[in-house]
Amino acid sequence: MQDVALGDASEASNEPALGPWGQRVHAASKGFAVLGGVGFIALVLMSLVSIVGRKLASAPITGDIEMMQMIGAVAAAAMLPYCEMERHHLRVDFFTTRLPQHAKHKLDAVSHLLLALVALLVAWRTGVGALSLREAGEASMMLLWPVWTVVAALVPSFLLLALAGFYNAAVYWRASRSAA
Repeated sequence: MQDVALGDASEASNEPALGPWGQRVHAASKGFAVLGGVGFIALVLMSLVSIVGRKLASAPITGDIEMMQMIGAVAAAAMLPYCEMERHHLRVDFFTTRLPQHAKHKLDAVSHLLLALVALLVAWRTGVGALSLREAGEASMMLLWPVWTVVAALVPSFLLLALAGFYNAAVYWRASRSAA
């Protein structure tokens, strides 16, 4: 399997390149992030309309806070897989700076694997929570939106985050073996 670099930055910083599967996961993650960005832009515009309506006509958008909470959660979750594929999560490498490259890659592989496992756990429990909310028939206070639909909308992002984590774990593990 031939690796394709994300860009010059990955080569310069000793980051493993993405292979064909990684390019696909990266593209899906980028699509999710763009949708999340569109969601946040829509929220900003809605907030502006609501604030102006509140100040000028005493007529804010009904349920604007509920929409901010619900859409904001889904939009933020949609951006997490892209962060993982871009490898821009926070790293504390103070203690590992002097380690050989293969040891750093092994630690990175373990961290990506742990992230993937936690993302799977969160996706599973979020799905279970969505089903529970559906059975209970819970709805938002102002808009009466079924809450389970919003919670269920989080699951695909966490599943894609898990996939990205598993992919990066494999890439870093393979890089650690070839750097040794």
